[in-house]
Amino acid sequence: MGFGEMIEAREFDRSLGMDYYATESPGCKGVLRQNTKDFLVEEIYEERDYEGGRYLVIEVEKENWDTHHLIRDISRRLKISQRRFGWAGTKDKNAITRQRMSIINLNEEALERVSFPGVNIKVLGKTNRAISLGDLLGNRFEVRMRDLAVNRELAAHRLAKITEEIENLGGLPNYFGVQRFGETRPVTHKVGEALVRGDIKKAVFIYLAQPFPGEPETTRKVRTSLWESGDLAEALKDYPFRLRYERAMLNHLMEKEGDYAHAFDVLALNLKRLFVHAYQSYIFNKILSKRMAAELPLDRAVAGDVVCFTSQGIPDPKRLQVVDESNLQAVNRLASRGRAYVTLPLFGHQSNFSEYLPGEIEREVMEEEGVAFQDFKVESNPDLGSPGLRRSALLKVEPSCEIEEDESALLKFSLPPGSYATVVLREYMKP
Repeated sequence: MGFGEMIEAREFDRSLGMDYYATESPGCKGVLRQNTKDFLVEEIYEERDYEGGRYLVIEVEKENWDTHHLIRDISRRLKISQRRFGWAGTKDKNAITRQRMSIINLNEEALERVSFPGVNIKVLGKTNRAISLGDLLGNRFEVRMRDLAVNRELAAHRLAKITEEIENLGGLPNYFGVQRFGETRPVTHKVGEALVRGDIKKAVFIYLAQPFPGEPETTRKVRTSLWESGDLAEALKDYPFRLRYERAMLNHLMEKEGDYAHAFDVLALNLKRLFVHAYQSYIFNKILSKRMAAELPLDRAVAGDVVCFTSQGIPDPKRLQVVDESNLQAVNRLASRGRAYVTLPLFGHQSNFSEYLPGEIEREVMEEEGVAFQDFKVESNPDLGSPGLRRSALLKVEPSCEIEEDESALLKFSLPPGSYATVVLREYMKP
């Protein structure tokens, strides 16, 4: 992947480490999610028969539901633990999504008691193991952009040019999209940063109280009050019941005064780990941006890189190899066939720096952040920490885009697990 004259991204994107666009053509701006039907996501699985076992497998189509909230409400309706559920990933709330779930030791008949507006459940059968992220091959998207900033003819020309550029580039930078940090209130990585720096009280207050302009006025008002006063008891009186997680943390702090280190334990394990993971993602984005600025390729390796190989056609971050001059050509032959991918680090307490220029970029970012690998252990609450991982630098995607009769633009594309649709959409919109 070779970049031409890179276009600097808007300030909001840069605040999340996404400094550049990969494509040069101007975008069409536009509006996403005017209604939930404008954003469709469907999980992709290997075709298989569910022929029996302890786990009931269901396909859930939901509209305007957060995955975690739906699982919580289903578990309450069935009077079972949320730990009996398995699923492959969290899906957007403001969308129509189809995803699979498994529930251990549950009969199909029990689901007759489960009915929620905007939710349809289809039983697929039974299996001998839970649905997990490893089962997911990817996600299929259909996204509609409305209120484009240019007329139909110019929009069609610009969108076609961007599609052509993405094809020529072989994909896009595999940034973590805004959902990783919080679409309405992007503070998740700021909470994680405070945890990594050992300031647990600050992490709690950022999560509970740091206001953000994009959130509803009612919640912004109560957050601002707590942010300025620090009065937890008063906040518990004022916080609306829809802020369930915040209220749960406030209750914990009222019962155990000063126990900030374990305030996050009121959240499910996968939720409380999101914070440090989001800070890792922010650092990853910064490293990726600096690699682009240094004109290092994303689709092939240079000496010092660490590549991963594929499993079922998907980059597997557990199958790694360090690249040096002795294996560089062989690795890049595999990369040209889509069987090897350059990776960048999600730094954690078991991480190491790469060699040569890739390592210099990594060190520069960590020095800018002023943190060390060991900081990601979060000594006061190890459940919040992370050992680290690696992630593909390149997002292989083949989008198609059409202008509809109502002059909206319909984009269709598929992504591997863990990649973000907004990374594709931002190239077409360039807001």
